[in-house]
Amino acid sequence: MEIVHHETALREDKQLLVLTHLSQLLDYVTGFGGFIVPLILWVVNKDRVIAMDEHGKSIINFQISIFIYAILCIPAVFLLGLGILGIIAIGILAFVLPIVNAVKASNGEKPNYYISIPFFS
Repeated sequence: MEIVHHETALREDKQLLVLTHLSQLLDYVTGFGGFIVPLILWVVNKDRVIAMDEHGKSIINFQISIFIYAILCIPAVFLLGLGILGIIAIGILAFVLPIVNAVKASNGEKPNYYISIPFFS
């Protein structure tokens, strides 16, 4: 039996990394897709593009963390409205951090979603 290894050459594609970060903003345009599109881009290209695995993991960690934080804010709405402030803060961070990290990706820097829980490492 012969084992054949198909090695694919890794390529540097900063535009795809930037697009992957910015695709999280689809939640604000369509109401969904901010998790699905980056997940698909990461799974398809993690073995083809340099640093895609690292960027994809940080994006998925961030999206899952944002979802958990939003769920935790729902009961806090009944606690003097603190949940509303939390949801507003989450909405602002979920809009700003993908843009900041897209700029970092275009400059070749590592992503930093500082409020994300590391589910994938």
